[in-house]
Amino acid sequence: MLLALAMELALKAWFVFDFDNPKHSKSHDLSKLFGRLKSKSQETLDQEFKRCVAPHHPNIFYVDYGIEHVLYQHKDAFVDWRYMHEPKSTMFDRGAFEATLEMVLREFDKRYYTVPASPL
Repeated sequence: MLLALAMELALKAWFVFDFDNPKHSKSHDLSKLFGRLKSKSQETLDQEFKRCVAPHHPNIFYVDYGIEHVLYQHKDAFVDWRYMHEPKSTMFDRGAFEATLEMVLREFDKRYYTVPASPL
């Protein structure tokens, strides 16, 4: 559940930087959040996914396995897994999802950095 929340926050942060707008989507749907990123960001993340994640976490059900497939498969993971007593989908490929999250965070670090604030 926390991995899904981390991915949601990463995609929302990416959106904020893409559009220079702090008003992000209120959705928890990872697939929709990814779809709202700029197309250049989507392409960058998908290419990096195919380069460094897909070879280590292949999925035989897709010919052109990309980040969108992982995000769609886990699109409602945060909502579904918040309350374990509620019967929901229990499908979760932790290895592929965790590798995808790590890749998204690495790519975010390449584009955006923080500068320590100096005292006034």
